[in-house]
Amino acid sequence: MSVFDLFRIDGQVALITGGSRGLGLQMAEALGEAGAKVAITARKVGELAEAKAHLEKMGIEVLAHPCDLQDPAAAKPLVEAVLARWGAIDILVNNAGASWGAPMESHPLEAWNKVINLNLTAIFVLSQAVGVASMIPRKRGKIINIASIAGLSGTDPHFMPTIGYNTSKAGVINFTKSLAAEWAPYNIHVNAIAPGVFPSKMSAGMIDRAEQYILDHTPLKRMGSDHDLKGAALLLASKASDFMTGACIPVDGGFAAI
Repeated sequence: MSVFDLFRIDGQVALITGGSRGLGLQMAEALGEAGAKVAITARKVGELAEAKAHLEKMGIEVLAHPCDLQDPAAAKPLVEAVLARWGAIDILVNNAGASWGAPMESHPLEAWNKVINLNLTAIFVLSQAVGVASMIPRKRGKIINIASIAGLSGTDPHFMPTIGYNTSKAGVINFTKSLAAEWAPYNIHVNAIAPGVFPSKMSAGMIDRAEQYILDHTPLKRMGSDHDLKGAALLLASKASDFMTGACIPVDGGFAAI
């Protein structure tokens, strides 16, 4: 097998949450270009339709399914819709997420619950649904959880006063390791990516407030681009990562290294 063939995922089905924009759309482009059929989901119907049209212009076969994964009941219909269309889910990218900026002493409980429910509980519920319905019976699968550098350590509150978000992403990393060990007998690989700062709708306020801090603490002296996450996503979705499970890869310009 050619080294390039290790990265081909022709005919496989990838489900990407939060796939209508930002990092989710970037990863949908990467997996679709590498040969996958791509199912994307998000809350906002208009943004989802725009993303579907964008991917289809690239020649990618796409299913767009609007839903709110903060509701645990949304996972089963989502999985059923993808299976009805293509019969299997080979790759699951748990990317949908939310953040909330506030100091600990005034952080609202409802905001904490919202962040934990979407960033952590939804990953548990959807991974379970996909595993039981498709990956475990077929004894194969790739699950990619999108964590964050904020889950690798505490963060300076001048940079990210986001204790709920940070906690949720640390949970994602340990969830990844635990599920990797538990589902290894089924040949299901579970890995995570910890992105650094990428310009996006969610990160815009933080960048406005702390852009110079971010650049000063990033050895490569820049933020993530619209293609910087593609390589790591494709690696973890393809045969090239068949001896990797339970890993968390920072894609952060070196931010977590110093």
